[in-house]
Amino acid sequence: MSRIMRVFYDFKDRVFTPELLEEVLCEYKHKIGSSRARLKLSFSYPIMKKSLRSGLEGWQYYNVAYEGVLDDLGRFRKIIHFDFVYSSACPCSAELSEHARSERNIYAVPHSQRSKARVSVEVRGGKILAVEDLQQLCLNALLTETQVMVKREDEQAFAELNGAQTKFVEDAARLLYEQLDSESRIFDFQVACAHLESLHSHDAVAVINKGVDKGFSGNFDDFRNLIC
Repeated sequence: MSRIMRVFYDFKDRVFTPELLEEVLCEYKHKIGSSRARLKLSFSYPIMKKSLRSGLEGWQYYNVAYEGVLDDLGRFRKIIHFDFVYSSACPCSAELSEHARSERNIYAVPHSQRSKARVSVEVRGGKILAVEDLQQLCLNALLTETQVMVKREDEQAFAELNGAQTKFVEDAARLLYEQLDSESRIFDFQVACAHLESLHSHDAVAVINKGVDKGFSGNFDDFRNLIC
């Protein structure tokens, strides 16, 4: 294990990027005489976000991991894992609530829940994909990201946004697929969405992948840590 740390210290004065992972892995592979090497570094990444209507700003923190893979053929692959937390309002519940109001004059509230998309993308060789770019792709797809700073007008705007963007977990996965598939810098990807149900006692989960490389793995076997 100390050899790993010694290799890290050789790069301690360098700015860390996914591209630097290739140099680190090549050096590590050379020093220990291995045929392949793999390294994954996880961290919390802040992005300043503005409220929906009040103009307030605050830091939103995202769980991110950079992963580098150097195989025995010398091929380097850089992967970014990114967690995007959003609100999901149930389309069925929204329709039933409106039906209760119109047909029986009963006030009803459709259910929604905090949800998470775990996105793993393999960046195309020679291309750079910033964390901010990946966050924007997720936001473009799902629109209902959870908020940092909220006043009453922001909460109302968020409720309106959820009402206009109802989605099942399968819808969320497909929407993300469309956005990621349209980004030329992304070679391959996997997406896992989990809705922490407020109606059921279990979560709703959907997984989808592009599948260019059958060896691509985003480690979605364990969903226990998918929800905040």
